[in-house]
Amino acid sequence: MSMQTDDRYNTLEKSMKKLSYEKNALIEVLHSAQETFGYLGIDTLKYIAKRLKLPYSKVYGVATFYNYFRLKPKGRHNVVVCLGTACYIKGSDKILEKIEQRYGIKAGETTSDEALSILTARCFGSCSLAPVIVCDDVIKPKTTLESSTLEIEEMIK
Repeated sequence: MSMQTDDRYNTLEKSMKKLSYEKNALIEVLHSAQETFGYLGIDTLKYIAKRLKLPYSKVYGVATFYNYFRLKPKGRHNVVVCLGTACYIKGSDKILEKIEQRYGIKAGETTSDEALSILTARCFGSCSLAPVIVCDDVIKPKTTLESSTLEIEEMIK
């Protein structure tokens, strides 16, 4: 998935713009990025470094210093459920609940076989497609209770 087609980068860009691309806002930008993506991948860290005009080593150093930040998704497969307003109103909370029940774990946890992690994010910036889940970096629009588990089963098989 390229950055141009991933609305999550638009959400991150808006966050950085609101903070005036200030270098001293790095931790806040990292928080925003993790909320948006579910974790801080290398491409995301490089993007932040470039946009804030900081050395990548500085961004990586801050991200690895604080144990709040995750640099990798935890499971071999990851599902991120958007809990932003538009998605929530259209039932993403119920979708999350169903996924948690189906796999016996809560958001932020990984199955014992490390096959699947469930994460949440505040907003992907794809509100017109609500409710949205992301399965291994693939955005799944207009998710239903029924389609959510089908999408995940397809992803992990």
